[in-house]
Amino acid sequence: MGNGIAHVFARAGYSVILRDVEERFLQRGMETISKNLDREVKKGKLAEADKPAVLARLKPVTDFAAIAAADLSSRPCRRKSRSRGGVDGSRQSAAPRSDLDEQHFSISITTLAAITKRPELFVGMHFMNPVPVMALVEVIRALQTSDAAFATTMELAKKLGKTPVAVNDAPDSSPTAC
Repeated sequence: MGNGIAHVFARAGYSVILRDVEERFLQRGMETISKNLDREVKKGKLAEADKPAVLARLKPVTDFAAIAAADLSSRPCRRKSRSRGGVDGSRQSAAPRSDLDEQHFSISITTLAAITKRPELFVGMHFMNPVPVMALVEVIRALQTSDAAFATTMELAKKLGKTPVAVNDAPDSSPTAC
């Protein structure tokens, strides 16, 4: 999921810090992105000359502190998975201006926002898999989310070439540890 989100952001012109816990996971993610870009070239959705620029916008890192300069932190988290560094990436490294976006399927966005330092900037985005192919993005507002942060996230989804749909905040019944 993470490499798909990184792919979509880089393809839309954004610089992306792609962070994972091990170099081998980063390499695999970059290989997947490269193959998916090749598929887009073959289908005529991306000019072959544009592929190197998209890949150049991706900076793979293992150091959690490297995300300190990010304007937005997107943290994919699947059911029954663990995310290192806690929900609030801002606790130790994200810049104060960061909007926080979480890819949690099983925990209420309002609950997650409540344990962050900037709940008014916390917005959920649920990308459909495979991210580079699927157009729909669910945008979930926490009770604490500001109107500006919600509107910015809706516009961001459009800039990514996605169709944002506002959905109600509700956890599903599957347990998760993120």
